[in-house]
Amino acid sequence: MSVTVRIPTTLRPLAGGASTVQVAGSTLTEVIANLETAHPGFSDRLLDESGAMRKFVNLFVADDDVRYLDGLNTATPEGTTVSIIPAVAGG
Repeated sequence: MSVTVRIPTTLRPLAGGASTVQVAGSTLTEVIANLETAHPGFSDRLLDESGAMRKFVNLFVADDDVRYLDGLNTATPEGTTVSIIPAVAGG
């Protein structure tokens, strides 16, 4: 199952400068694992040492925040888009 992953500007060097990449995976966990295989370095940026999502990274599947779905077990149907959105803070 192929999905499109939108890469934010700050992480594009890991993907050879691409703003989107295609990877396989039926869950977000599989998508991240395949993204790491194709473009090493993503897992360290997206997941902490325990394998949980880092607090400063938001992941969306088809415009839905996975924290309000099934987290890393969220299904990623064929053709869907996964968006990586760095958290923004400031005042």
